[in-house]
Amino acid sequence: MTKLLSALLLSAAALLPAHAATLQADKSDLSFTFKQMGVPVDGKFKKFEAQLDFDTKKPEAGKIAFTVDLGSVSLGDPSFDKELAGSPWFDTKRNGKATFVSTGIKATGPGKYDVAGKLTIKGAVRDVVVPITLANGVAAGSVPIKRLDFKIGDGEWADTSVVANDVTVKFKLAFSGI
Repeated sequence: MTKLLSALLLSAAALLPAHAATLQADKSDLSFTFKQMGVPVDGKFKKFEAQLDFDTKKPEAGKIAFTVDLGSVSLGDPSFDKELAGSPWFDTKRNGKATFVSTGIKATGPGKYDVAGKLTIKGAVRDVVVPITLANGVAAGSVPIKRLDFKIGDGEWADTSVVANDVTVKFKLAFSGI
């Protein structure tokens, strides 16, 4: 009986992630930049979560999942924030979350990785590759996206001469346990 119990405990321990890390939200940042009528506009998301299971010695075995509360978007003005939550933009009543789930991680240099995955916003799913630098428990980087690929800015807002199609998403995610 003791051997069986020991075998079960060892098997269960093998299933647990060896290098799971915990997001330190108070030390992390998720922001974006786009151009409106040629002028850069910065915004941020106040609520997001990340799950990271990663070993620098075996990056290809790692997994990353990221969820953003789209209702937490802020351009620094409550009226603009309310507009972004509406149906032409994020439509947070029907699409409250954006997600990224990794499908592969590849080392590209010391402390540098390309993370391939599926980005889902407003029901639209796109394959993206996110370059990440990892140092001292902080994963940082940026990724360009096309807002219209995700139906962000439908209808009259689809005119890219007013609001550019290009958006750069920037992040600094602090983790403990990595």
